[in-house]
Amino acid sequence: MPTAIRRTLLAAAVPVMFAMLAGCYATGSGTADPLPGAPDVTRAVVIRHTDGDTAHFRLEGGAEEKVRFIGIDTPEVGERAEPYGREAAAYTADAIPLGATVWLETDAERRDRYGRLLAYVWLERPQAGDAAEVRTTMLNARIVLDGYANAYTYPPNVKYTGVLKDLQAEARAVERGLWADR
Repeated sequence: MPTAIRRTLLAAAVPVMFAMLAGCYATGSGTADPLPGAPDVTRAVVIRHTDGDTAHFRLEGGAEEKVRFIGIDTPEVGERAEPYGREAAAYTADAIPLGATVWLETDAERRDRYGRLLAYVWLERPQAGDAAEVRTTMLNARIVLDGYANAYTYPPNVKYTGVLKDLQAEARAVERGLWADR
């Protein structure tokens, strides 16, 4: 094969190879290895929606769990419906459609008094667990930031309390979602 053709093929192949490698190792893609100290998470699949802060998941081992999202409280739906309850439930259903893969992180207390698993729901596998990543890839945080929930601390589950309270203050300041009418 002539040298000029080899150079042309190599020049075309190298960018493609780099693009493929970048896709495999992109930060936040959920495929890269997490950094030391990253949150310990369990892979889960969404199997049913309940409301804005509760859903059902099939965990990696096959167990099915009703999960209450830690650190937030959305308005109620059903018999005791509250303003923005339906909107919060719809927001969550849109964010984690049936069949979606998420990653669940527990905190100090694993279950509430109703037997529900308590978890932070990550839309992508967390790589660091810092405030910037919480803001962009944790569903609990997105629900608060977009104005569909109050940040609400249920001790002893307080790992992300500061970040969630900051996001609530931001949503409130710009009158987003449930803060629009207050």
